[in-house]
Amino acid sequence: MSDSDLHNDANDTTALAAQLAQANERIARMSDELTGLQIEQRLTHKLAAAGAIDLEAAVLVARSRIEGKTEADIDGCVTQLRKEKGYLFGAASPIVAPRKTATVKDRVTHNQTVLEQAAKRAARTGSRVDLQRYLVLRRSVM
Repeated sequence: MSDSDLHNDANDTTALAAQLAQANERIARMSDELTGLQIEQRLTHKLAAAGAIDLEAAVLVARSRIEGKTEADIDGCVTQLRKEKGYLFGAASPIVAPRKTATVKDRVTHNQTVLEQAAKRAARTGSRVDLQRYLVLRRSVM
């Protein structure tokens, strides 16, 4: 072996060591990102199960509170978030009857539920009368 071969082997070794260090750093970053995504996915599932209306906002708030904690704190964070920020979650029972100062949105929501009920009934019974009632309701809403 000549002197230049030894020098090339030393260069190859240092280059390979540098590539290995870069690959290890990239693996560590990807592992951290994966852990963050898994926590966000668990948060999303837990918050959706808890009845979050604005899921994105609830996830952002919960994620900022969980930062640096373990995954076991997710349940506690969801319950605490539900207590403190109740407006992010749906009411226990929706209000069916319009209030005295009902808005257009309330009426549309009520009509939408009536329309959905008529559609379900028509699909369930298969009756022409129920289908006709559904079509008339749909035409009046749209």
